[in-house]
Amino acid sequence: MTAQESAHVIADDAEALAVATVLADEFRPGAAERDAERRLPRAELDRLSASGLLAVTVPAEHGGAEVSAVTLAEILRLLGTADGSLAQIPQSHFAYVNVIRRQGTEEQRKFFFAELLAGRRFGNAQSEAGTRHVQDIRTRLAPRPDGSYTLTGVKHYSTGALFADWIPVLARAEDDTLHVAYVPAGAPGLTVVDDWDGMGQRTTASGTVRLDGVPVPGDRVLPHHLTFEGPQLHGAVAQLLHAAIDTGIAAGALAEAAEFVRTKSRPWFESGVETAAEDPLLIQRFGELSVRLRASEALLREAARTVDAAGAGLTDDTAAEASVAVAAAKVHAAQTAVEVAGALFEVSGTRSALHALNLHRHWRDARTHTLHDPSRWKLQHIGRYALNGTRPPRHGLL
Repeated sequence: MTAQESAHVIADDAEALAVATVLADEFRPGAAERDAERRLPRAELDRLSASGLLAVTVPAEHGGAEVSAVTLAEILRLLGTADGSLAQIPQSHFAYVNVIRRQGTEEQRKFFFAELLAGRRFGNAQSEAGTRHVQDIRTRLAPRPDGSYTLTGVKHYSTGALFADWIPVLARAEDDTLHVAYVPAGAPGLTVVDDWDGMGQRTTASGTVRLDGVPVPGDRVLPHHLTFEGPQLHGAVAQLLHAAIDTGIAAGALAEAAEFVRTKSRPWFESGVETAAEDPLLIQRFGELSVRLRASEALLREAARTVDAAGAGLTDDTAAEASVAVAAAKVHAAQTAVEVAGALFEVSGTRSALHALNLHRHWRDARTHTLHDPSRWKLQHIGRYALNGTRPPRHGLL
């Protein structure tokens, strides 16, 4: 196991936010160098595990803080302001904790929540390449006579798998229903390949997972297909965290742009001012970008509050409200992250484009992360809901 047995257990939302703030400040100074050298953040992830942040959604009856969606989103936003790669790694971790909360038996919850409180990490082996579409899952979960299973398939974009203690694998059973099998790192037949070559989020190690007849005990398999048979917040929470990461990346880019303009940029000669920070046209642009960012932050908070409210009284209508609120936050955050990270160069000037400064990591992270799932389809669902009251579908990506 990668984490220490003595992982701290966070008590409540306030402590979780305080710890996240400290860790974000700790991770921020090394982010540019980690990205430039593609140095995988093993030490930083061990700090996350030891801090207890990765266990904050464990239910209170199992000893966890059971923080709100508002707090969870803010944790990932804070981490995103420091390092867009590092913030992405826990996203799927929390999504697959939610699968256990919703579909796990009491014995499964007891086992896995204890693992989380001890600092264990979940990766993911969900997406596949070369299939007809993202929901065309070909990995198979085959039953054995003793009640166990074997897993066979190939997964891509497996963020966090290289650093994980447990790798949740999305697979189809004989009847074609979706299940999640929780596979321990080092299991026979399991290979995790560090072959991620994206232009952004370079240190997420979002590579390939190969499953060649991997044995899985029956009590490590959960019926994920049941998640979508009634009102659910699985997709809303997962997408909320994506929106939080984008919002964090935008905030980090804007802060770095402001620091660069204050300390390194020269004023344009026609401005008649002594410093770039006094240039009225730059001030105007920073005002515009700040409004964009504040809007994203406000939409993120509102979406998280809507998710919390839906969780307190889950119905088809409250789940729909949560999904639409999250979709709106995600659309805006994606646009804001790309715009602000690109505008960094516009406001900072030619010197900011120097490769050695690696300021382009913000745009590369934003552009890469916002490709996760298309905003254009979120706008479709928002529009249908606004115009005709059509609830969004229950497919886990809203």
